Amino acid sequence: MKIAVITGASSGLGKEFFLAAAEQFPQLEEFWLVARREEKLRELAALLPQKNVRILPMDLTKEESIDSLEQLFQDQQPEIGLLVNNAGFGTLGNFDAMERPVQTKMIDLNVRALTALTSAALPFMKHGSAVVNVCSIASFAPNPRMTVYCSTKAYVMSFSRSLREELKPRGINVLSVCPGPMRTEFLPAAGIESGSSKTFDTLPYCDPKQVAAGALRSARQGKAVYTNRLFFKFYRVLAKLLPHGFVMKFSKA
Repeated sequence: MKIAVITGASSGLGKEFFLAAAEQFPQLEEFWLVARREEKLRELAALLPQKNVRILPMDLTKEESIDSLEQLFQDQQPEIGLLVNNAGFGTLGNFDAMERPVQTKMIDLNVRALTALTSAALPFMKHGSAVVNVCSIASFAPNPRMTVYCSTKAYVMSFSRSLREELKPRGINVLSVCPGPMRTEFLPAAGIESGSSKTFDTLPYCDPKQVAAGALRSARQGKAVYTNRLFFKFYRVLAKLLPHGFVMKFSKA
């Protein structure tokens, strides 16, 4: 059985990854959708009733959730053709003004869970499989007022690039997806609303549907990084060329 595993699948970009994968990967026989909200996952599965979908309501910040998924892989012995590590969240504000549990939970989900699930999935991936890690333009340079978030995404970028090199002999591609802001549940959860951030008020926004479709096409083409919109591609180049101390004057959230 050839499957896709998509985390953070209940809404927003995760939802669009499911719909795009169903269209672009006809060889996939089943979709395993992972998120905390079971009712949202069932609503999503109902959008494509012709597809075989396994609903997995789990909180990936909990170690037992990763253990359960790993055991499920062992029991079912699927071939994982596509792994989309989309689960994650951010918060807006100065580091010293935020509660410690929120910051450490961000690390648990954005970094630890992504790393652990990738490790659990790789034994079941073969030549032609792909790992898609949702990163962010925040990985290009430090972002004051989103200090922990941008640091977790810098980890995701570095992890993805290194892992991609390691997996080349196995024919497994690893892609970092680096979109700009999108109008999804991420923004209110992060405390980002009109007037809370001059940067977010002025940046161009990305379409989650276009991000998901473009990212999966890039993964199939064997690319390492996907960034949509010319504005953010230009920012990515600037962040490579200019000192981060200078770039942070513009990247401050």
